[in-house]
Amino acid sequence: MHIGKKLIVFVVGFCLPAVIAVSYCLSMWFEHRVDRLRMNAVNAELVAIKTQLNSDIKQLTLMADVYAVPIADLSPMSRVSLDEAWRNSTISDSLSLFYLNRGELEPFSPLYDDILSFEFDKLPKELLSHTKRKSGVYIEDNSGFMVSQVPITDHKSVLIVRKLTEELLSSYGANDFVHKIYFAPGPADDHYIIDGAKYIVDLDVASLLPRQDSHLEVQFSTEMYNKVWLKYDLVTFGIVGLGLLILIIGYIWLKLGLIRPFHRLMSQLADIDPKAKAYTPIQGSGCSELIVMADRVNTLLARIFQQKERAKITLESIAEAVILTDTHAKVVYLNPQAERMLEIKEAKAIGAKIDTLLKADKTIKSALLNVMGSQVQQTILNKHMFRTGNAKVMERSVSSLLNHQQEVVGSVIVLRDITQEEKLKRQLRVRANFDPITSLLNRRAFEERLTHFSENAHSLAICYFDLEQFKLINDSCGHSAGDQMLAMVAKAIQSCLNKEDLLARLGGDEFGLAIRNQSAVEVAQIVKRVISRVSLQVLHHHACHYRVGVSVGIAIARAPYIASKELVKDADIACLAAKRKGSNQIHFYDDKDKESVYQRNAPMWAVRIGQAIEHNELLLYYQEIKGMGEGVNRQRMEILLRVQEPCGRILAPAQFIEAAERFKLMNEVDKEVIRKTFLWLSLHEDIWDDHCISINLSGNSLGAEGMVEYIAKQYERFEIPSQCICFEITETSAIQNRNRAMDMINHLRKLGFSFALDDFGSGFASYGYLKELPVDYVKIDGCFVKNLANNAKYFAIVKSIHDVCCAMGIETVAEFVENQDIIDKLEKIGINYAQGYAIGRPKPLNNYVQSRTIQVEQAKLVSEVQLLSA
Repeated sequence: MHIGKKLIVFVVGFCLPAVIAVSYCLSMWFEHRVDRLRMNAVNAELVAIKTQLNSDIKQLTLMADVYAVPIADLSPMSRVSLDEAWRNSTISDSLSLFYLNRGELEPFSPLYDDILSFEFDKLPKELLSHTKRKSGVYIEDNSGFMVSQVPITDHKSVLIVRKLTEELLSSYGANDFVHKIYFAPGPADDHYIIDGAKYIVDLDVASLLPRQDSHLEVQFSTEMYNKVWLKYDLVTFGIVGLGLLILIIGYIWLKLGLIRPFHRLMSQLADIDPKAKAYTPIQGSGCSELIVMADRVNTLLARIFQQKERAKITLESIAEAVILTDTHAKVVYLNPQAERMLEIKEAKAIGAKIDTLLKADKTIKSALLNVMGSQVQQTILNKHMFRTGNAKVMERSVSSLLNHQQEVVGSVIVLRDITQEEKLKRQLRVRANFDPITSLLNRRAFEERLTHFSENAHSLAICYFDLEQFKLINDSCGHSAGDQMLAMVAKAIQSCLNKEDLLARLGGDEFGLAIRNQSAVEVAQIVKRVISRVSLQVLHHHACHYRVGVSVGIAIARAPYIASKELVKDADIACLAAKRKGSNQIHFYDDKDKESVYQRNAPMWAVRIGQAIEHNELLLYYQEIKGMGEGVNRQRMEILLRVQEPCGRILAPAQFIEAAERFKLMNEVDKEVIRKTFLWLSLHEDIWDDHCISINLSGNSLGAEGMVEYIAKQYERFEIPSQCICFEITETSAIQNRNRAMDMINHLRKLGFSFALDDFGSGFASYGYLKELPVDYVKIDGCFVKNLANNAKYFAIVKSIHDVCCAMGIETVAEFVENQDIIDKLEKIGINYAQGYAIGRPKPLNNYVQSRTIQVEQAKLVSEVQLLSA
């Protein structure tokens, strides 16, 4: 509906009824106000009439009180004279005098009947029999009288009577307002009666007799109020007419100032061509809102045309081919890239079916219809081979084209040339999965394919090959020669395998081989052929000939317990064992071999050690070192390290020490042991005077950068006496790190720390190095001590070590003292200290003080018993 019609509907359907409703409400309000005014005037007039009537009754009563007694005493002749004078005066027109003598009513004058005389036979007995003073209105045959009765004696009274004539009653009311007043018998009704032009209201009056009810009927004139109503009606009609006039003027003003300018604005909007390359700005007039609307529409049009030009330039500039179709899969637009790619002009392509335009893509039409027919906004990506001159791989993107109401109006096809990308992806895939030197699978591809390779296999064997002497080729001849040797080895291994076997290069000089459904013997035979074939490979470089050997580790599992990744780890561990045997050796992994299990669990324990250090979970134990000679010696003990498993079990040192050494964690472990030992010793000052605690330093920590500074820093931090600490270093580590060990020992000895040479006697030249190492103690290797009691050779060796140390001023400690016989032999030799299970087993360091207190108390008790027995 047009805005003009809507305004007409608004005026006729809303404004006119509103004006009429307002006028009707005003009329009702005026009528209500007139009724209220009339009722107030009527009530006021009734009050005035009643007041006037009551005033006349009071005046009559007053007159009766004043003249009744004097009149009653007059003689008959005087009464006749008075009656004649009364009749000659004007007062006789309205007042009459009567005697009430013994129940009979008599005229005041014996000669004349009163002009207002009652019909005596109709007078009620109440009036004739009572002689009490009373005043009020008496009605007889629709005639009303005001009567005042004044008793003179017990049987005689005087009555003054005034007849309520129509003229008298009319004089009570206003001339223009009260039309007529007359008496009526019975009580007054509480209602209003409108009789045409009359308005009748009942008014109660004071009755002379209690049983005689009477009232006045007052007729009011309505002519005055009719004039008021007419005036109010004229006002109402005037308001309605004025409202209609205002509505007509307002409609004309709106039409000229809003409707016509709005129609002109809509006409300008309808003339805008969205396909035009330029647009004419629209002009707004009539009101500021239409001008602002025109400006905003112009701004929006500018943005739309600017966006259109941007989209056009973008589509023409991008490298992808863009094709737009309608809902019938007919082409409506091609960008220049699509023209070049499809070798067709836009004018010729527009209107053609898409399957005709893209003949190489047979699924294009069905794809378009599926996309446009689906309710979900989605984009379908596909790859297709287009043959337009040169074969190209194209990525096709198909999506729906929606209008502002989210309705499908066509589709968008984007074609992108991905030929070079596919080539690069293929090359990257080859590089990601294959080794460029040997053309074998790399480690990642080998592990990925191993899972599928082991499916449905009865058995799976993983062979881990590690080349020997390969580093020599790299160092001597360069990496190019090493790569050549690797290619030769790869071909040699492949020549011994079946097509089903899976071979890969796992690292620098490491190869992996997976064999299915072969026994251990058959696998061993294959591996031996590989070793033999590899050993025949000779690299000629500058008149030199180089060969390589192979160490092979084999891990075999049978269904259904095949875990391919775990088998690779087991084969790697077995390969390490094969390398320890020598070159060209084979080793089968055995899960019952402790050494293999330790090697396999080493990574796990390396992680656990790191966590224990980080969370302060390393446990310190101690083992007592007992002095063997007489005299006062310091109480010595060696600090031992333990790790607690999550289940609470304390792990044996061999399992994690080897892992820590393999993964270079011993330096951090030694630092944590030193820190915790220094901390514990700082908390127990009572043992500083007679204790010495031995702390082991590993070969990795001996002379390591920063270790001396760390020990010195902890020493300053905890402020413990240096004579309470003795560092133990192994003979082997001291020999391997001779220079660094000497520097570290000399620096720490300056701080007051002592040193012990552990496992002495295990080396080939122990005595030769002993004279150079400034140590305070020598711990004799346990392999000599544990067989000391039964072997004279070991006894002689231990005695010779002790004798040499005594000559050099070094005290000796015997390890692995496990029984009393060994203790007796050590005492015979003169060994200074003994350590072993016969002396004491390792115990938690935190319990040392409590155990020492118990031992002291037990010693005191024994001494007291001995004294008592003596």
